Amino acid sequence: MKVEIWSDVMCPFCYIGKRHFEQAIDKLPFKNEIEVDWKSYQLNPEYHNTDNETIYDYLSRSKGMSVEHAKQMTQQVVDMAANAGLTINFDKNIPANTFNAHRLIHLAAKHNLQDVAEEKLFEAHFVQGKNIGEDAVLIEVAKEIGLDATETTAALASDQYAEAVRYDIYESQNLGIRGVPYFVMDRKYGVSGAQPVQAFTDALTQSFQEWKASQPQSTLTSLNKNNDAICDENGCEI
Repeated sequence: MKVEIWSDVMCPFCYIGKRHFEQAIDKLPFKNEIEVDWKSYQLNPEYHNTDNETIYDYLSRSKGMSVEHAKQMTQQVVDMAANAGLTINFDKNIPANTFNAHRLIHLAAKHNLQDVAEEKLFEAHFVQGKNIGEDAVLIEVAKEIGLDATETTAALASDQYAEAVRYDIYESQNLGIRGVPYFVMDRKYGVSGAQPVQAFTDALTQSFQEWKASQPQSTLTSLNKNNDAICDENGCEI
């Protein structure tokens, strides 16, 4: 069963939601039958950090709140992340345009490294305080996960995967997705936000049971009434 996840790597709830989702998946007996496809989404596609803006300044300006209020608000997110086993360091966090990061994730998908690319970009952004809007940082992440540096550099220098990113965003609009993370299960059910682990467990279980029931039967109905002229583990019979 396919699960598509619309996410932006500058979204802390996407990072937390990813971990809750993974913790839910890990408990399920059918976890090996779940296929995850990460989809691009941009919370602020017009943003570019040209003035070394901190996350507190960004939130203060964009949300119309004081810097102190921004710090209090982000501390609640830090605590929520800690409960999920994650570390988020907003004191080092650099807001960035994520379009090229999403292009890198599409390149990683070509090499079956999409999930690890998503994880490493979250880590670079929220834990290490790196500017994931810079090509040098993206190339460094690419090398860490096993992508070829030359291929990555060439992709970032071109418009490769740009249309793929735009199409993901277009799809999200058609599906009525207005915020992330958003988890779409078998194009039938949607789960919005960094829900608790149990909520993901319940949603995945229901979706999987319905998906499994809709699959073609794997057993065959025999049209002959005897077992003549066959071979099995006991030998051959005429």
